[in-house]
Amino acid sequence: MSGHSKWASIKHKKAATDAKRGAIFTKLIRELTAAARQGGGNPDTNVRLRTAIGRAKTQNMPTSNIENAIKKGTGELPGVVYEEISYEGYGPKGVAIMIETLTDNKNRTTAEIRNLFSKKNGNLGGAGSVSWMFQKKGYIVIDKKDSEEDKLMNIVLEAGAEDMTAEDTTYEITTAPADFDKVKKAIEEKKIKIQSAEITMIPSSIIKVTGADAKATLELMESLEDHEDVQHVYANFDMPEEEIPQ
Repeated sequence: MSGHSKWASIKHKKAATDAKRGAIFTKLIRELTAAARQGGGNPDTNVRLRTAIGRAKTQNMPTSNIENAIKKGTGELPGVVYEEISYEGYGPKGVAIMIETLTDNKNRTTAEIRNLFSKKNGNLGGAGSVSWMFQKKGYIVIDKKDSEEDKLMNIVLEAGAEDMTAEDTTYEITTAPADFDKVKKAIEEKKIKIQSAEITMIPSSIIKVTGADAKATLELMESLEDHEDVQHVYANFDMPEEEIPQ
């Protein structure tokens, strides 16, 4: 399995079994509100909002919830103003970790993120400590049973994708952020089911972790991901499939 998508792949597997819809909705509502506040309430002209709506629909969020979250962002409804803050740090064995948050209390969030790192054998770093290792990319996952490899490869490369790799049970497609929508639309037009699609951060190098380091890394990633203010967590670890709890 490709290292850049290891945590994303683990998350998608867990999402199918973890009953955390309430927590997922809370995070999505914050993202919808922040996206609308930043770029307006029209998804046709606001890529970030369009992506957030797509994620919300994937999680079967009711349309009324989506619309209300957007209206809070545009000011049509009263709502909390969230500040976007990024954190950078290191996990076990020097794994680089980037965290994106939306918070209404920066001091509280910073203290809690630092505490999670220290509890799980990690260290919160300063701005720029690991961000140089990551590049923003579009990332699309297709289940192998939903498309033939050659057919999908032709579709995505013609639409402007940078790469497509075949993993154990999925195809993973990467794009430049500007081409993400075009590639995703090309797949959808061919009636191919998309397992997940997002703008993510992909590391330039990978650290392999095993044994106790693998266990501690997953515990740290899960504790960060579960924090209510955290929207996204990115890391540059890779680990054998047998190290991942089923």
